[in-house]
Amino acid sequence: MANLTPELERERVKICAEAKAAGLDFFETIFELVTYKQLNEIAAKGGFPTRYPHWRFGMDFEQLSKSYEFGLSKIYELVINNDPCYAYLMEGNDLVDQKLVMAHVYAHCDFFKNNLWFSQTSRKMIDQMANHAVRVRRHIDFLGLDIVEDFIDKCLSLENLIDVYSVYKKQGSAKNTAQKDDSDTRPQRDVLKFLLDRAPLEDWQRNILSIIRDEAYYFTPQAMTKIMNEGWASYWHAKLMTEKILHDCEIVDFADRHSGALVMPPSGFNPYKIGIELFRTIEQRWNKGQFGKEWAACDDLEAKRHWDMKTGKGLEKIFQVRRDYNDVTFIDEFLTEDFCHEHKMFVYRFNKRTGQFEVDNRDFTVIKKKFLFQITNMGMPIISVVDHNHNGRGELLLTHLFEGVEMQPDYMKATMENLFALGKKPIHLATVMDGEGRIYSWNGQEFNNILFGDIKASQSDLPEDKKDTEEEP
Repeated sequence: MANLTPELERERVKICAEAKAAGLDFFETIFELVTYKQLNEIAAKGGFPTRYPHWRFGMDFEQLSKSYEFGLSKIYELVINNDPCYAYLMEGNDLVDQKLVMAHVYAHCDFFKNNLWFSQTSRKMIDQMANHAVRVRRHIDFLGLDIVEDFIDKCLSLENLIDVYSVYKKQGSAKNTAQKDDSDTRPQRDVLKFLLDRAPLEDWQRNILSIIRDEAYYFTPQAMTKIMNEGWASYWHAKLMTEKILHDCEIVDFADRHSGALVMPPSGFNPYKIGIELFRTIEQRWNKGQFGKEWAACDDLEAKRHWDMKTGKGLEKIFQVRRDYNDVTFIDEFLTEDFCHEHKMFVYRFNKRTGQFEVDNRDFTVIKKKFLFQITNMGMPIISVVDHNHNGRGELLLTHLFEGVEMQPDYMKATMENLFALGKKPIHLATVMDGEGRIYSWNGQEFNNILFGDIKASQSDLPEDKKDTEEEP
């Protein structure tokens, strides 16, 4: 297959057969053998050999190359959600490394194909990315690199302003959608779509913004399932390697690579480690019948410790979890207090006096809430369009769903400036800062803000027919 050596091809065929026998179901997977420089270049472009030209890909490549050359990091596997899937092996890696990567990749491909949250992604993204690159290069040839690259910079700063759940909602007819756009006053999470529909963009700008939006939606499920995806792949590479693939002389080398991938420092978080251990815990619980009303109602800790109904449903359950869940629902349902204590998942803080991280909180409710908050919406603030005709002047009013964490002022200001550059109208954002509700505004020249209370006061001084009747955000 591709340019694999005869030895690697024999191992690939064997690993593929073992993965299928274990129940994994994946697209055809094509492995390419590349140099470390080629692998870093592909990784810098998000896993796609052909992307539109942009300085950030060069910056990422330089960072990856220096990190590899100085021995700080090394890319072992890289796989693309596509049909067929494409995966890359690095020349010079030991045979045990290549076997581990192939087993890991087949599990990733199974996850891509069968997980609900990947069901709406393009399965021909290799071709689509190449088409995007051609379109951007045409704009560069016609307009010049600086103009196009500057606009791409602005679009990339807004790429997280999408509605990650919109692709899973049933869409009405085009006629109904058009009517809804004119009459529906509900907040709109997909800010990029709003800009595509309403912003005064030139054709080439609208084309590039649509490219950025399409690619943002493609990569979103990977961020939404990072813990599950890496945990699933780690679970299966460990199972296949130790039970079916490894030779006796390779055990120590495998253990070294495997433990290195799963190490989790006290103050850090490793999705590989959390994912694999949760899948193992789920399998064990469902094999022993540690679920359901009877299990939940049992208050006898000793009885729970020795609980074993020999139900044997563990493998069936983890395949069902792989199919239906994302990271938020996965953690919300299966993270338990016992699991947190076993794996030392506590809230840590840095002690300046000792120069070390120390346990700050062991309360399971606090730990779980903090964990879920960090992975909800991929850790990004939730921003929605609530009024495209604010103040009756066609200005854009956005709201930030405040959940206890304030926005970073410099990021907020830069984002509003770029929204103004695309929309050509003043931008307003309602949020909470310093414990007070405020509306921040950028009109292209100055950045200012006003308290919600001051808005009410200014409204009360106006004649009745001049008052703004819009509800306060």
